[in-house]
Amino acid sequence: MNSPLRWLNRALLAGLAVAASAVYAATPTSATRVFSAGAAKSDITPELGAMIVGSTNSVPARHVHDKLHARALVLGDGTTRLAFVVCDLIGVPGEITDEAKKMILKSSSLPPSHVVIMGTHTHSAGSPYSPGLTSPDRSIPPVKPGPYQLFAARRIADAVQCAINNLEPARIGWGSGQEAAQVSNRRWYVKNKNNLRNPFGGYDQVRMNPSSDDIIDPAGPTDPEIIFISAQALNGRPIALLANYSMHYVGGVPLSDISADYYGAFSEKIGRLIGAREEGPAFVGMLSNGSSGDINNNNFRQRQVSLPPYEKIERVSNIIAGEVCRVYQTVQHQDWVPLDARYEEVSIGSRRPTPEMIARAKELLQRPAGSPMLWHARENSYAKRVLELERAPATIQAPLQALRVGDLAMVTFPLEVFVETGLEIKKQTPFAKSFTFSLANAYFGYLPTVAQHQLGGYETWAGTNRLEIAAAPKMTAVLLRFLHEMHSTAAPAR
Repeated sequence: MNSPLRWLNRALLAGLAVAASAVYAATPTSATRVFSAGAAKSDITPELGAMIVGSTNSVPARHVHDKLHARALVLGDGTTRLAFVVCDLIGVPGEITDEAKKMILKSSSLPPSHVVIMGTHTHSAGSPYSPGLTSPDRSIPPVKPGPYQLFAARRIADAVQCAINNLEPARIGWGSGQEAAQVSNRRWYVKNKNNLRNPFGGYDQVRMNPSSDDIIDPAGPTDPEIIFISAQALNGRPIALLANYSMHYVGGVPLSDISADYYGAFSEKIGRLIGAREEGPAFVGMLSNGSSGDINNNNFRQRQVSLPPYEKIERVSNIIAGEVCRVYQTVQHQDWVPLDARYEEVSIGSRRPTPEMIARAKELLQRPAGSPMLWHARENSYAKRVLELERAPATIQAPLQALRVGDLAMVTFPLEVFVETGLEIKKQTPFAKSFTFSLANAYFGYLPTVAQHQLGGYETWAGTNRLEIAAAPKMTAVLLRFLHEMHSTAAPAR
């Protein structure tokens, strides 16, 4: 996403942010700090006829099963504010996040480094990509945001502003539960070599989403943890709950329906379960996507059973919300904790196709239209992606961010992160707990580990993956540095 217009916008945004940060840091504070929280949501549902992305072929929306939202939680510790925004979109590309952060900065002086905007990865939303960018795996960005992208950016900024308007003295807490039965690694070693063919004329070692009668062993682990932040008014009234779970999505939605998937269902259920009441600003439930690039909800050890539309979403959201509710009863909310954030745009190399891949791609695309696929069903579409990667800039600027809420910390990736990376951050964090927000502040495709790259498979293919093979450890090192910097910074005296 390296268009000249976007870099100009980023330069202007950076200049405004520096000025705002100076004002923000100088805001007077009382001797006794007061923790505050506010939440709100705004409707980002597109019009019928908008193209739904998530399946192999995009289709126009013909029905809205449940509305899409941008859900915002703003926290303040007396000197610092953080804003978390979860959007019911397959991803939130830079043309939306940059515009939204510019609007937020102008209306509230909240610096972009203190705002995280992320997608849930529902596969039943309108395209967040501007005209000319129809797939989340494309490399060449448009020049400027389209009408829906500007609408979504405006509504994201509105949600943050309304959350700021709703700020009130609050208590903050967090908890962690487990739900292992709903997560499965979707990359497997399989028996049939023909099922390991890739679009580049070769064979992989693993396959995504195999049939149950072909599997041998999964190629990676899962992460069963459900972690959440809870904000309450001083009288105990729930204000918001932001949860995080490492699962790709659930699905079972008719192709032409708009739906927030299980993320939206969870967000509506959790308030009822924890006893959120009607008085005061409306409670906002939120479910974000963790490190789920290789994790989904299909148990591949069992033959898949077809269910009626939305039934699986109901089942899974009930289970996840139930576990969060169980743990919520044990959470000890605190009157005050320190907040902090770090942000940096890091230069990462783009994925470069080999000369052999480029030659094969050109040969495939020179065949007459309608020619049968000889090796792989997607060989033509990936031939186009290979040539797009050939034309792509040599590097991209990846926005990386870490945020602190007391002894809990979060890191962000602008990608679909593999579970091993999320587990590594949890293992190495200096905080009591840390977790990952995927699909945050931009979108650059999948982020396999170096070891998973060697196994091949859909998530590692050139065109699905758009960054250099060493991108995951490079980004992880920066984020762990952020965590250690924040952890070593003494909390201000109360």
